[in-house]
Amino acid sequence: MRADGTLVKNLTPVVQALPYIMPRRFDAQNWASDFVDEEIVKNYIRTKRKEGMPVTHMSVLVSAYYKAALENPKVNYFIMNKKIYKRNHFCFSFVILKTREDGTPDETTLKVYLEPGDTVFSISKKIKDLIDQNSQQVHNNSTDKFANMAFSIPGLARFTFWLVYHLDLHGLLPRKIIDLSPFHTSLFVTNLASINTSFIYHHCYEFGTTSVFICMGKPVVENPGTEKRRKVMPLGVVMDERIATGIEYSRFFAAFGRYLKQPELLETPMGAKE
Repeated sequence: MRADGTLVKNLTPVVQALPYIMPRRFDAQNWASDFVDEEIVKNYIRTKRKEGMPVTHMSVLVSAYYKAALENPKVNYFIMNKKIYKRNHFCFSFVILKTREDGTPDETTLKVYLEPGDTVFSISKKIKDLIDQNSQQVHNNSTDKFANMAFSIPGLARFTFWLVYHLDLHGLLPRKIIDLSPFHTSLFVTNLASINTSFIYHHCYEFGTTSVFICMGKPVVENPGTEKRRKVMPLGVVMDERIATGIEYSRFFAAFGRYLKQPELLETPMGAKE
C-alpha cells in the first residue's frame, strides 16, 4: 500500500485498460481553457479586505477547486505504474518568485495541505504563512535543502532521483519524501498573472503524481465595446484523462465554476454541504 493513496478496485475493464493504452501522463493529457469573471472575484477580494479578512485570487481559486473536488473526488485520483489510486489527502503546489542578493530572480516551489474543515480564509492564511516563511533570499525550505543536498556531490543527483522514481513506481516511497516533493500533489497551480503574462497550458509532470495543472493568466477584456463587455482571468487547464470520465470532469468543472461565481460559498468549511 502506498503512503499517499489507496489502490482503486472494482473498476470497469475500459477504465483499467486506459493506463496500459496511455502509459505515460503526457500521453493522457487533455487541454482546456476556462474563464473566471474578474469583476466578481475582484469585488469579493476588495470586500473581504475591507472587513479585515484578506483573500487573494489564488486562495479563491484553490478554495473553489478543493470544494468542487470534495464533491467530485475522482479528480483527486492519480496513476502510478499503470494502477489507479485514490489519494488519501488533498494538497496543491505552487511556485513563488524570490530575489537573490545580487538582484537576479529565483524561484522555489511550495506545497500546502488542505482539510475539509478549511475555509477560504484559513486557506488564504496557510498560503500567506508559507510564502512569508520562504521569501528569504536563501533557499531555506525542506524541499530546497533536499535538492541542494542531492546536487552537492557529483553523480549523487542522478542516483537520488533514480532511486526516488523507482521507489515511487513500486509504492515504496516514504511519506517524508512525498511531503518534500512538489510533484506529488493533487493540483499544481502557476500564477502568470502575477508577472503580467498570458496563460499557458502547462504539462503535468511524469515524475510524481500530479494529475491536474492550472495556469492563471493575465486578465483580458471579452467583447470590448459591447454591452457584453467583461473582464476575465483566463485559465489554462491540463488534466490526466485516465483518472475520471468526461461526465465526471464535466460535473467537477460545473461545480468549480459555480463556486468561482459565488465565492461567498467558500466561507463555510470546504466539506460542508450547501
